[in-house]
Amino acid sequence: METSKEQASKDYADFLDKVKRTVYIDQLSPQVTTQVIKAALAQCANVVNVEFIVNYTIPYDIPSAALVELDDDMQAKAAVELMTDFPFIIAGMPRPVKATYAKPEMFRDRPPRPGLKKDFRWIKQGDDEHEAMKKLKILAKRQQSENMALIKNLLDEEKELAKQQQEALDGNCKKYEMLEMVMQNGAIKNLAHRYGINLDD
Repeated sequence: METSKEQASKDYADFLDKVKRTVYIDQLSPQVTTQVIKAALAQCANVVNVEFIVNYTIPYDIPSAALVELDDDMQAKAAVELMTDFPFIIAGMPRPVKATYAKPEMFRDRPPRPGLKKDFRWIKQGDDEHEAMKKLKILAKRQQSENMALIKNLLDEEKELAKQQQEALDGNCKKYEMLEMVMQNGAIKNLAHRYGINLDD
């Protein structure tokens, strides 16, 4: 019995160490993948694991947040500071992503805290807490409807933003192709002569 308690304490201590080296990233685009996050944080941290947080209460598979485990807590501090001071770039466009230190309750696979006991019971009509819980249930339904409207608006904005990003990338690509063609066909020399520019400078 004592051994199992010691193991539980050790497991929870290991879990808390994991929490310290994990950052919570919110307001992600649905287009973000594990590779995108690794590339974004590569300059300050080594990403060990990425767990996207999915909202199962909505009919959309759009993970808007993620728990990102790094090598140590110093890297976690550097990652939070980096994403606080600089925008998160996706396809060449900045995103209003927020980063903060992870908390134990954010992990769905967190082990039980040693010594913590939880009591559960059903609330019946007539109990003191029944009316309060009934109001909370109504409020939760209303918030769910409002949340669905916000999510639909978010998806529409994401679609428009993705279109703008693609147009910007296509425009830049055409500019580089035009410059390369001008260099290859010799037109650059005619332009330089016309505008009095010495290409040897």
